Amino acid sequence: MPGTGFRGPKTMIPESHPLQQLFQDLVGRHYAEEIGIRDPQVVAYVSHLLAEFCEAEQLFKIRDASSRPLSDVGEMLLQSDPVYGPAPSFDRERQVRKHIGDYTLFFAGMFPESINHLRLRRHRLENFVEWIKAGKESYYIVSKFEHFEYAKVAPLFASLARNFEGCVYGLNMVKNDLEEMQHPITRRGDDLIM
Repeated sequence: MPGTGFRGPKTMIPESHPLQQLFQDLVGRHYAEEIGIRDPQVVAYVSHLLAEFCEAEQLFKIRDASSRPLSDVGEMLLQSDPVYGPAPSFDRERQVRKHIGDYTLFFAGMFPESINHLRLRRHRLENFVEWIKAGKESYYIVSKFEHFEYAKVAPLFASLARNFEGCVYGLNMVKNDLEEMQHPITRRGDDLIM
């Protein structure tokens, strides 16, 4: 959809896919054991986010007016502004802010090393702390959309904002598990068991 700044999902991993279950198990275990988050809505949301972002198109669904995908959080923040920026409505602000929360949570938890690497390569002013702040603030803003069709999910985003740093830490533990599963010794052990 040129000019809209948002691309909807092309293909999604179905809820019944084993990858969804793997993410659900890993996120649920680490969130409960390491950070004390036992909220099934938060666990389900973050698990679904991991599966959704397996599709690279979903990572870069926010686009500028010329349909260029945005990967810079600062540019996304500008796109979300309905008063001084190009966002045509507060609904658009919510949509972009939700993506910023998702994007920063995903990268800070799963690929924290890439944040400063991208900043240095592109001479951006962003750093890890600013990403955390932008993600937390974005989820908080989304939580303030608490009327009409957004009323039911507003508490979820309030919880994500409140527990943002813990969610990032839990995702880092998930990342470590996924890396361990890829280790040749671990894979060889699975071959021997089967």
